Amino acid sequence: MGNLCSCFSPKSVRQKRKTKASKRLPNSSSTAAGALPTGSSNRWTRMRSSRKEKVQDALIQEQAMAAAILFQQHQRNGGPLPFDRSTSLRFPTSGSKKNSLPRSSSSRARSLTDPLLQPQQLVNQDVKLDDLETNHFVLVHGGGFGAWCWYKTIALLEDGGFRVTAVDLTGSGIHSFDTNSITSLTQYVKPVTDFLEKLADGEKVILVGHDFGGACISYMMELFPSKVSKAVFVAAAMLTSGQSTLDMFSQKGDSNELMRQAQIFLYANGNDHPPTAIDLDKSLLKDLLFNQSPTKDVALASVSMRPMPFMPVLEKLSLSEKNYGSVRRFYIETPEDNAIPVSLQESMINSSPPEQVFRLKGADHSPFFSKPQALHKLLVEISKLPST
Repeated sequence: MGNLCSCFSPKSVRQKRKTKASKRLPNSSSTAAGALPTGSSNRWTRMRSSRKEKVQDALIQEQAMAAAILFQQHQRNGGPLPFDRSTSLRFPTSGSKKNSLPRSSSSRARSLTDPLLQPQQLVNQDVKLDDLETNHFVLVHGGGFGAWCWYKTIALLEDGGFRVTAVDLTGSGIHSFDTNSITSLTQYVKPVTDFLEKLADGEKVILVGHDFGGACISYMMELFPSKVSKAVFVAAAMLTSGQSTLDMFSQKGDSNELMRQAQIFLYANGNDHPPTAIDLDKSLLKDLLFNQSPTKDVALASVSMRPMPFMPVLEKLSLSEKNYGSVRRFYIETPEDNAIPVSLQESMINSSPPEQVFRLKGADHSPFFSKPQALHKLLVEISKLPST
């Protein structure tokens, strides 16, 4: 996966090694108990919190199971199908009064699992989709992931009236191509290229890239600048011209021992040739990618993730100011990230400053799992930002 290259170097190539994953600290939360007597306040608080967490956990479990079933059905059918409106999950809409949260709440710490809220509770209700330059999001997953990882984001955005397309990159998700046979970035991103080529004249989209998906959307920005309204990098590789993803992540790779332990290099062409793909030790997935994410989503990822092709990681991007530089860029930091540490994220930001930087407090490397509502709110807010 894209983040796996953060500490790869020739001497780090190794065979699979089993390492026991460390235990995650249990979540703790507190809720004001109103005007109950002091002696019963804490007990009533615990009861309310327990009931709320059980409801949230059940809902998350249903969503993860539905997504897993959907993934398995498509995998049996075969073919590079997009995860679009017709197959995405949706949260139930509420008839309650629509409330909005202040802008600063997008980075406010909630519980460990970011309790589920309705879309109308997350964003200002003065959003008029018809007034936006575009209301169409294209979600590009990171290395090893697939369109399935965006299921919560798809649901929230669609319930808010946005159009959403989540694409499986070549050899990812339900795309049937052999990962070991991918030899270039062009080949890897072809599903996104095909999609953008088919857009009508004058139609634009907001590209969102996660992890190695950042390098992928950068490639698209260079090819189709007139079709990209904004680009959002979510804990993603945001490179400068002439850099490869390996170049960028190698800068601070020596400090990521967990990444080195998790990496498994695959050699489909034999051990005397370069690696063809990178996989992860399943026992370390939670600590590396999902250290703040719900257990059910970790389970979904553990049965859905695939190896990432290695050759695209080595490819240096050619980015021009005329094309890539003409697209408005935004970066969303994930401070609890164990795969791409925030120090590396800030290094990329300083090397190629975007228009604006946001921080999702409490988010791990996979904010679509750990902070889906806060991520959704930021995406909507970015879509509303007028041209400068």
